[in-house]
Amino acid sequence: MDGTAIRLDGVTKRFGDVVAVRGANLDVDGGEIVAILGPSGCGKTTLLRAIAGFERPDGGVVEIGGRSVASDGAWVPPEDRGVGMVFQDYALFPHLTVTENVGFGLPRRDRTRRVPALLALVELCGLGGRYPHELSGGQQQRVALARALAPAPRVVLLDEPWSNVDPQLRAELRDEVASVLRPLRVTALLVTHDREEAFSLADRIALMRDGGIVQVGTSEELYFAPADRWAAEFLGAGNLLPGRARSGSVETPIGVFPCNGAAGQVEVLVRPELVALAPDPHGAGEVVAREFRGHDVFYRVLVGGVEVVSQRPSNEVVPLGARVEVRLHEGRVAVLS
Repeated sequence: MDGTAIRLDGVTKRFGDVVAVRGANLDVDGGEIVAILGPSGCGKTTLLRAIAGFERPDGGVVEIGGRSVASDGAWVPPEDRGVGMVFQDYALFPHLTVTENVGFGLPRRDRTRRVPALLALVELCGLGGRYPHELSGGQQQRVALARALAPAPRVVLLDEPWSNVDPQLRAELRDEVASVLRPLRVTALLVTHDREEAFSLADRIALMRDGGIVQVGTSEELYFAPADRWAAEFLGAGNLLPGRARSGSVETPIGVFPCNGAAGQVEVLVRPELVALAPDPHGAGEVVAREFRGHDVFYRVLVGGVEVVSQRPSNEVVPLGARVEVRLHEGRVAVLS
């Protein structure tokens, strides 16, 4: 699909006095996988249901494939929106076989041709006669995905599809979903509260808080240049340092770095993995704590009265109490608004 597959313009949804979605704006391109990421209760599932047609917005416009499906003057029911949905619990019919589940929404004349092709696509050939309770959790998810893809929808919506899956299996299932959707150039919108899930799968992320979309961008853009302090902390561990910005640079306890569009007293974000430690008996920093985590080590370093966290590979050994020179990889900092 070319062009904009989903467009949200000022979408708002209330439940009594509670505003669940507040003026949400988002464009999703055809063939793109976008994650709606945010904490529980921020409105992301309600927004997904408004796109699917399970909730009617109180304001704003929802467009799918250039067609208005929800606005002041239009309402298209879910079955006519060209949307496939993968629910959190998969919502498979327990009394139907895999073949019957996948073909449920198809005209009878299309089932013989379409269902075997879909089962092959999700690698479930030979399992068409089984019932959902005879499948593993991963196999059930593949059935749910095949059913969502059966009517060749414009977009596929996934509502926290891995929340009930063992953490060790999640990465494998994410890879499987991506391997199915990307070759087909299917547009997908994924709701999740899991940062790693969004980072690993999505082309872009829409970050939600308190019913609103606060920032949209790639994983790298959100992680290294978050919109504000809340976004910075939600997206991962970080050093939030005091700084003074002037003349295109910002002075911090660990050095002076370039910055744009800021002046005066500011707060500077430095991600721990960008903080390198070089043992130096005359260094300005002292390692005051060390936490071994297997693949990496978290160091707490006192520099000029300010504590800085550094995340280093476990093969870089810096003893507790050592003096170190603190260096910043590529001078990459973000000045928060």
